[in-house]
Amino acid sequence: MVSDPASDSTAALDKGDPRQNKLQPGDRPFHDWYRFVLSYPPHLVRAYMDRFHLGDGAVILDPFCGTGTTLVEAKKQGCEAIGIEAAPMAHFASQAKTCWTVNLAQLETMVERVLTQAQAQVTQQPWLTFSEAEAAVVMKNTISPQPLHQCLVLRNAIAQEPDTSARDVLRLALAAVTVYEASNLKFGPEVGIRRKKREQVAVLEAWRAKVAAMAADLAQQRSHPTPPAHCHRGDARMARSLLAPESIDAVITSPPYPNEKDYTRATRLESVLLGFIRSKQELRAFKQGLIRSNSRNVYAVDDDDRLLDRHSQVVSLAASIEAKRLALQKTSGFERQYHRVTALYFGGMKRHLLDLQPALRPGAKLAYVVGDQASFFQILIRTGELLAEIAEEVGYKVINIDLFRTRGATATGAQLREEVVLLEWPGRD
Repeated sequence: MVSDPASDSTAALDKGDPRQNKLQPGDRPFHDWYRFVLSYPPHLVRAYMDRFHLGDGAVILDPFCGTGTTLVEAKKQGCEAIGIEAAPMAHFASQAKTCWTVNLAQLETMVERVLTQAQAQVTQQPWLTFSEAEAAVVMKNTISPQPLHQCLVLRNAIAQEPDTSARDVLRLALAAVTVYEASNLKFGPEVGIRRKKREQVAVLEAWRAKVAAMAADLAQQRSHPTPPAHCHRGDARMARSLLAPESIDAVITSPPYPNEKDYTRATRLESVLLGFIRSKQELRAFKQGLIRSNSRNVYAVDDDDRLLDRHSQVVSLAASIEAKRLALQKTSGFERQYHRVTALYFGGMKRHLLDLQPALRPGAKLAYVVGDQASFFQILIRTGELLAEIAEEVGYKVINIDLFRTRGATATGAQLREEVVLLEWPGRD
């Protein structure tokens, strides 16, 4: 089921234009404090807020809120927003980006104290570096020694400040500068290491400029009352424990896609820098709270696949993937998990949709941004179609599947659909 492009709220978008997934200049405030490269854009959130007729008093949920695109945009448009996020760095970013009551005088004072302390220590030898356990979490050559030393000096100086929302701004600014100005990371669709390393970076100056831009956003917003926003740290498959009964008017979200992308790789540097992950053991612990979307976060105890109807399209698709593996004689540990990832992903989404129901008001509208995938032996996974089938099976009404954009597959160059699955919760009989 695909909508008539002329009839939906995304009709003005050029579906094949990659810029449609980019941050537009007018959306920069708050959204660009810290943002996943592959985040969906604020204008898409606005389109569905308009389509769902959400106004003052509405409560919007993003159960896979990442770095807070839906939460920030909901606040800007006057709606209360609630998020759920399992990844600690993304959860922190969402909280910091939606706290607009920061004491600006305190923030300015903190910046000067931090810089004074950091400037006194940045020339000291030996240079600071990650511990052996921390270094084992990040990719080799993620950041060169000189910029890493400066980032750690800043981190330690910020840690001496009082634990307030102002300090959160300083920490988030450090995360953004570390990744996008100080590191050797490049973002493809995959995260990798740039060929030309950044050996010398003026980290302190870049951090000061970043904080100043964030403070300007806060000052600009100060005269405009905004509704609250809150992000829960938790697993979207266990939403009912975090949300009040019949409290949600709409859901606008983008869960992970079923592919071989390890989403945790994109945030490991800043996660280690800010102390959210300090070892591979801690990395594994938080991965267990994620929807199983790639073979690197599948565990023997996982059982979300048991929720699937044995006659469903998903079960048949998983069997096809395993049959092709056997035909190709692929025997690596990761490849042997491809069929199970597929079943666990859609089983996890089914668990999420079931657990979410008590929190939804009757008539609540839901928008799930998902993409077709062909990562597992180039067998096409129609993510939107399969998600719609599962949603209907557990009691949701499927309104439509809108085309958001198309993108080229990394391996084959084939055009894959990125879609928005539109659902309605009719309430319990």
